[in-house]
Amino acid sequence: MDNANALYLFHHGDYLQSYEFFGAHIQNHLVTFRLWAPNAQAVSIVGDFNEWDPTAHPMKLLPQSGGVWEQTLSDQVVSKGTLYKYCIEQIDGEIAYKADPYGFYSEKRPNTASIIWPLDYTWHDDKWCAKRDAHTGKPLPMNIYEIHLGSWRTHKDGSFLSYRELASELVSYLKDMHYTHVEIMPLMEHPFDGSWGYQITGYFAPTSRYGTPQDLMYLIDQLHQAGIAVIFDWVPGHFCKDAHGLYKLDGTNLYEATEHPQWGTMEFNYNRPEVVNFLISNAYYWFKLYHVDGLRIDGVASILYLNYGYDNEWRKNSEGGNTSLEAIAFLQKLNTEIFKYFPYAIMAAEESTAFPKVTWPVSDGGLGFNYKWDMGWMHDTLAYMETDPYVRSNFHDRLTFSMSYAFSENFILPLSHDEVVHGKKSILDKMFGDYGSKFDEMRLLYTYMYTHSGKKLTFMGNENAPFIEWRYYEELEWFMLENEKHADFHLFIKDLNHLYAAEKALWQDDHSWDGFQWIEPNNAKQSVIIFRRMGDDPKDDLVIIINFCPQTYPIYEIGVPQEGKWQLIFNSNSLKYGGSGETIVPSAKAEPLPFHNQPYNITIALPGLTALIYKKETKTKLPAKSSIHKPQKIDRDKKALMKTSHKSKQH
Repeated sequence: MDNANALYLFHHGDYLQSYEFFGAHIQNHLVTFRLWAPNAQAVSIVGDFNEWDPTAHPMKLLPQSGGVWEQTLSDQVVSKGTLYKYCIEQIDGEIAYKADPYGFYSEKRPNTASIIWPLDYTWHDDKWCAKRDAHTGKPLPMNIYEIHLGSWRTHKDGSFLSYRELASELVSYLKDMHYTHVEIMPLMEHPFDGSWGYQITGYFAPTSRYGTPQDLMYLIDQLHQAGIAVIFDWVPGHFCKDAHGLYKLDGTNLYEATEHPQWGTMEFNYNRPEVVNFLISNAYYWFKLYHVDGLRIDGVASILYLNYGYDNEWRKNSEGGNTSLEAIAFLQKLNTEIFKYFPYAIMAAEESTAFPKVTWPVSDGGLGFNYKWDMGWMHDTLAYMETDPYVRSNFHDRLTFSMSYAFSENFILPLSHDEVVHGKKSILDKMFGDYGSKFDEMRLLYTYMYTHSGKKLTFMGNENAPFIEWRYYEELEWFMLENEKHADFHLFIKDLNHLYAAEKALWQDDHSWDGFQWIEPNNAKQSVIIFRRMGDDPKDDLVIIINFCPQTYPIYEIGVPQEGKWQLIFNSNSLKYGGSGETIVPSAKAEPLPFHNQPYNITIALPGLTALIYKKETKTKLPAKSSIHKPQKIDRDKKALMKTSHKSKQH
């Protein structure tokens, strides 16, 4: 694109490939540098190639460019691997050495220079991409493994595994455990390990902690070839104040609006088209050049609300409300552009309030995301599980309240990293009771999570049931799997993952009442809930019974929707998972006696602290000879025939 068009689009916030114009680009034995710094008095390129001399290679301010500086150097002077920064004489005459805001690669911390680096790579994920495109808009299982690459596994000396080493170990692990997606905590370059990647300096540079950009592409390529979708955590709400980053780039608040009162970071200025352009083109960049399948947008509430983090100050918009109109417009534009070019995209909002229509289309007044984290479900359910089972009857609504709003948005149920740090305790340690009962309770929690409407996300290590909180500076306690209890729980999660992916009723209709029906939600006295999950075909129906109390009921009646035999397909209390192994008949015949507002009922034994999943038994019979070539007549639930696939709030 010629300079005039590129500059016009950039200053109007519409240049989705602005990373092709700004930054450092190698072409025809030349390297061209461009930087937007409209209030700078002078800019030069410094690096290891000129001994960091600010006078050696000054940049020129392009005429009528709105503050864009440019310089082209021979590849005899600079080339792949050259370290560089911009030396900026700021508006007040101060000298600042800044990394390239559009730099593709950076030095490994604590060093901070950008590195000239091409982004060539030969991909081998064509089959994945074709399958992904073919399934766009169709319901699919989504079981996300959230991971921090630096602390999942390490070398014996504590050093990080590289992207390529992870491509071997992580890919095989996720495939063996039957996860469908991996969500990677922020990989954009950041100076401080303790920020977990959420305070960024290099938005276009994957962190060099684990290798080169091509090494990261290789990891994603291998994940795709194994059938695993890749989601990146992305932080468009704020950035850190480190001297080499975006902060006061030309001596003014160029990228920033104001300081975040809680985090000591700077909020982005969504009222400036060039800043909006920077962020949206960055999102586009990860989809286009790194083949990611989705972004999880961090801290959406802090982006939306002007008063987020402010205790006593009322900040209002031009209409008198406390939401940022500019931020809303930014998020709507972000999602509109991403879905225009990447219709398969996962755009998931970590939004912790009741802000309306987060996952509704922009055309219907929504923000345009297609998923939202259900923080309410997470907090209510964990609070319930921390309660003494013998008094849970007083808090039954914490367990069931989520279904009163479950279909107002397209939800993901998270048990994320935020719940296992800062003194909140590990998931296992949150569970009520002694050592043994904590495992029983955690199996109930996960069975409820996997059978509840909504997609699933769990943080790495939770599958091992650790007692300690997550520590970003050391690897997970894999040695715990040598303990029988932890190994049994690991197997439980593996089997539950497999069951979830195999049973269509658990994911085919996640975002409407077509996929969920309460059978008995109100049995607070016994702390038992019963519900039905439904797919498009009635033969896929499941009935889930969860007893959150230690009391065992040798005879327990349950209403079921269909006649015939109902087969037990999953038992959280099985001996192989570390449960008591109390005897439960493998199947129960439905009697034509209405119960729980269902036309039939079955009678089972219901052990304490146990979750059971039943499915109607189907028998395949060979057709009679006279009917071999005739179409088979199939009975279908009347509801299934009448249901429509249209959901007004989905893309």
